Amino acid sequence: MTYRQEFIKFMVKSEVLLFGDFTLKSGRRAPYFINTGKYRTGAQIAELGEYYAACYVEHGVDAKTLVGPAYKGIPLAVSTAIALAKNHGIDVGFCFDRKEAKDHGEGGLFVGQKLENGDRVCIIEDVMTSGKALREILPKLAAEADVNVAAMILSVDRREKGTGERSAVQEAKEEHGVEVYSIVTIDDIIAALEEGIVPGKEFLPAMRAYREQYGAQ
Repeated sequence: MTYRQEFIKFMVKSEVLLFGDFTLKSGRRAPYFINTGKYRTGAQIAELGEYYAACYVEHGVDAKTLVGPAYKGIPLAVSTAIALAKNHGIDVGFCFDRKEAKDHGEGGLFVGQKLENGDRVCIIEDVMTSGKALREILPKLAAEADVNVAAMILSVDRREKGTGERSAVQEAKEEHGVEVYSIVTIDDIIAALEEGIVPGKEFLPAMRAYREQYGAQ
């Protein structure tokens, strides 16, 4: 079993990935729902970091620092850094942004590894729907130092159209020049249902129809 298939099983077991009938924030009715707020234990966040680290290594990402946008990205960046050091012998720094810049003590907008001009960073996020998190973190990074955003890693790429025909991930590359990698995509989830890796074959027609209607290429 691939690490992607194991990750899909992990999401289902953690009740992060659910199948059914859901109304999304966008107003779309979807046959699946991803709620990363369900990751609540030390064991879960430790295992989650291992999947992010596997994705980082698979795609040959080379970064000095992992950036976890507040707030959901904070434990993701920390757990990924731990997994990279423990399982792959890759020691990287990590940092995360404050909601407001600190004007005393060490000051600055970021906590953790100090960002310096020329640093290669990798942003660690949960999912990307509209690209809002990326658009918010990029100017903060630019204000801190002239860094090179080597990549962004997500848990799931929904591959859904935004306002046009492109997905948020495609827009990130075209508009910001940021390579976005995901542990799994919606197509991997559909394949896992088809192959019986996770239960829920009865939802396959709705999953395929949703992908056909809203999916980007």
